[in-house]
Amino acid sequence: MCTVEERGNFFILTLIGNDDHRLGPSLINSILKALSQVKAQAFPGSVLITTSHGKFFSNGFDLPWALTAGSVSAARDRLNHIIDIFKPVVAELLSLPMPTIAAITGHAAAAGFTLALSHDYLIMRSDRGVLYMRELDLGLTLPDYFMALFKSKIGSSLAVRDLILRGMKVGGEAAVRMGVVESAHQGQDAVVNAAVRLGEQLAGRNWDGEVYAKVRRSLYPEVSEVLGLTGKAISISKL
Repeated sequence: MCTVEERGNFFILTLIGNDDHRLGPSLINSILKALSQVKAQAFPGSVLITTSHGKFFSNGFDLPWALTAGSVSAARDRLNHIIDIFKPVVAELLSLPMPTIAAITGHAAAAGFTLALSHDYLIMRSDRGVLYMRELDLGLTLPDYFMALFKSKIGSSLAVRDLILRGMKVGGEAAVRMGVVESAHQGQDAVVNAAVRLGEQLAGRNWDGEVYAKVRRSLYPEVSEVLGLTGKAISISKL
């Protein structure tokens, strides 16, 4: 599950409950409900920070739940269901009317990495935790919106190759060098504090949220199209 706490300009979305925060129907629906709440309460200068408790930021899709379905076809149906209902989470984050920051205090694997990458800024620990796309190790293909997101958000095609095709496990300092995350810090508290400092800088700009969301979508046209977020309306909010 997850919680949302409003602290001044910040909305703090925290993944809670079990240690690995696997993305199954319950957690996905909880995140969607939280993002809907944040969107409804947004105001100029709002910022979302997403973090978690425990060893993992998120350990990806809830494959153990899918595999308890009783047969290969039933497990495949469950996995496809998770893929389908997680897509709106990525879409909501890319269209949220405020800057978004992922404070990654533990491992972020597969769909958990995708969840983090759906934010505008990623901040990691330097002493613990990796980013990891494990689909090849599990014999799974990637959804089209995963691939579009990685190609849109990570500037180096070699970095995308190593993450996707080599299943490279990347720690905080290496992720900074690869241009995947904004910064890396020693310890969980330092990561959250860095996210708050960045959030304060962004909140101070007092941007119009709807304009911010439209500009973000136009910055990432490929993944926006895959997610059905196309639109070329121009807003001039201050004239």
